[in-house]
Amino acid sequence: MPPVDTSKGAETNERPAVLAFLADEESEAALRGGLAEWADAVPVRRGNVRTAQRALEREPTPRLLIVDVSNIEDPAAALDQLASVCSPDVQVLVVGDRADLSFYRGITRELGVEEYIYKPLTRDNVGRLFGPPIAKLLTTGEGSGLASRGGNVIAVGGVRGGVGATTIAANLALHLSEVTRGHVALLDLHLRGGSTALAFGVRPGAGLRVALEEPERVDALFLDRVAIPISDRLRLIAAEEPLEAAPAAKEEGIDRVLELLRARFNAVVVDLPIPPGVMERRVLSVARHRILVMGPEVASIRDAGAGRRMVTALAGGAAPIVVLNRAGMRGALGTTLVAEGLGGPPDITIPDLPGHLPKAMNLGRPALRDSAAFRRALAPLAREISGNETEAVPGGLLRFAQLWRRR
Repeated sequence: MPPVDTSKGAETNERPAVLAFLADEESEAALRGGLAEWADAVPVRRGNVRTAQRALEREPTPRLLIVDVSNIEDPAAALDQLASVCSPDVQVLVVGDRADLSFYRGITRELGVEEYIYKPLTRDNVGRLFGPPIAKLLTTGEGSGLASRGGNVIAVGGVRGGVGATTIAANLALHLSEVTRGHVALLDLHLRGGSTALAFGVRPGAGLRVALEEPERVDALFLDRVAIPISDRLRLIAAEEPLEAAPAAKEEGIDRVLELLRARFNAVVVDLPIPPGVMERRVLSVARHRILVMGPEVASIRDAGAGRRMVTALAGGAAPIVVLNRAGMRGALGTTLVAEGLGGPPDITIPDLPGHLPKAMNLGRPALRDSAAFRRALAPLAREISGNETEAVPGGLLRFAQLWRRR
């Protein structure tokens, strides 16, 4: 099987510690003067928040970002759009030209900006307000310590084997990364016999099972060791345990893995087996979106009803999104009969594409790359998850350091 080219567009350089975008020389001089001890470690580029957004659509997110919102008509909206292309764990310091207290409170409390200074900058203000977080990061490698921030979890499971849930999960993760330009992780919890890696033509790394069984051994470098770059915005975390293995994942293990992933990624798509075990139930209970994939047959209708009741109970009453895959497949039930069996139409319908999807999996190439029909069919699901249109990058999946308060 030919491997997918993971180098093209992927992050090949290390994540920078600090990066600044300032609109004028005077502000840069004040910044360097106020951070004299760290000036050489703070690269400055000429530009503003819009410049930063364009750059970080292509580059790794720094650990700490300084941006200029001067002369921007709606700086809060611009910061929100910038957040959509940054990792959720980024610390953001803002320079602007507005001195009113309501603006300061708005961007620090609602957008999660860590600190704000208005122009003209002085060395004293820069050193007093921007100095401590930069010094802490550069000397200890630690950020602000807000562990509860993070990306949304999207759980995807098939109501029974063979309905195409892994294909949906893998291509949904890729589609979200392309549409939103946010950072997306794809976590495969099929520790034995999982096929997300096959969908991209890569081999899973080692370490996921250990992380799930022994969470106390997992540190911040976990992602760097086990995450496989699929594109510049998508990482795969999977395992390939032998069939005779007996993984014993703990609830604390999946909590730790999700904590690390949510800190780095705007969205975490989880391909999980159903019926769920301990860790899968935990994922379903904390997920923002829960997707059940079914096929157009009697057994799927039966299992979709049972799965919907189970997931709704685990989610505190929130109903899952039901996806009918392979609609119109030869010899299968028609969509009208499926709707009658479910007690209503499925939320999303994806047609049978026998000439596209099996070939894509066998080639180790995402189906989105070669099938415009599949991309069109998947777009409503991606739009439901992200809240974005599927042709542009409006707004953000998240805001800087914003806590996910819907759970």
